[in-house]
Amino acid sequence: MSNHWTKDIAMMHDKFGVKKWMSEKLANKEYELLKRYLSFRLIMLHEELGETIQAAHVDDDATEVVDGIIDLCVFAIGTLDVFDVDVEKAWDNVLEANMSKETGSKPERANKFNLPDLIKPSGWQAPHHRNNVGNLKHIMK
Repeated sequence: MSNHWTKDIAMMHDKFGVKKWMSEKLANKEYELLKRYLSFRLIMLHEELGETIQAAHVDDDATEVVDGIIDLCVFAIGTLDVFDVDVEKAWDNVLEANMSKETGSKPERANKFNLPDLIKPSGWQAPHHRNNVGNLKHIMK
């Protein structure tokens, strides 16, 4: 095991043939199939989130909460990886944008924890991923 999630996910995709399958579908321009595959992965993220919420609020099962959150990370990072998005570049772009926010309060959203909200200051720039969408460019119009 390592502490480099993106490489771990890529290694897993190679081992189980996901990258090879994806390459074949791209070579054959099976874009509609790949769009359905993206939808499948997003549905799996939704299911994992539901199971994690169930574990936290109904089952009161800390181990399943941890497992669920990790599964969400695996599916999220894995989805970007399988579509050949540079995950680290995307992460850095989002982190940089988030770090440029300021603390404050959002009156439109209740915050019962006494922690500051992250507020977009004047001139804040959202992260952009225009040159880092991998193979999603083939299936998204």
